[in-house]
Order: sequence, then structure tokens, then C-alpha cells
Amino acid sequence: MLFLLAILVGVLYGAAVYLLLRRNIFKLVLGLIFLGHATNLLLFVAGGLTSGFPAFLRNVPGETERMADPLPQALILTAIVIGLGVTAFALVLVYRFYSVTKTVDLDELSENE
Repeated sequence: MLFLLAILVGVLYGAAVYLLLRRNIFKLVLGLIFLGHATNLLLFVAGGLTSGFPAFLRNVPGETERMADPLPQALILTAIVIGLGVTAFALVLVYRFYSVTKTVDLDELSENE
């Protein structure tokens, strides 16, 4: 399972870098989204996978070594909220850029100057 998740993280990072290097601004935003999802998945995998165990236990002796780590879960939830805000802001910027320039391709923009 960890091997498949590691491959998925690599594919997401590769797709993100590819999209970030394109000349289309919308693909740049899509690359930022992929980059955020890949980082969230990397944090999730780095936190360790423990299935069937809660993140918090009451005072049960001997059970604390098997409990799930709540820190990566909290970091991922925070990153999801921040990523949503950044994505919404970037899409508004792309919309405003398109309404002013009537293009999302940076090559066309440099030809019009």
C-alpha cells in the first residue's frame, strides 16, 4: 500500500511540475492544485498508516504506541483549507487577467505587445 501511495505522490508531483512549466495560466493554477494535493498525500503517508486505531485514547496503559498520530491529520486539514483559499484567489486572478487581456496564453500576450 505504501508503495502505491509513493508512486501516486511521484505522479502528482511530476504532473504538477509539468503543468507549472506550461505557458497557459489556467494550467499553472491546475499545477498548483496538483502540487497541494501531492503535498497533502505526502504528509499523510509520512505520518504513518494505522488502520482501526483512534487518534486519541483515554488513559489506557499499553495502547499509546498503536494509536494514530493526530498531527499529520491536523496539518492536512489545515493545508486543505489554505489550498482552497489559494485556489479560489488564483482562479479569480486568472478570470481578471482573461477579462483584461482576452487570452490566457502568455505567448499570445507577448505577441500583442
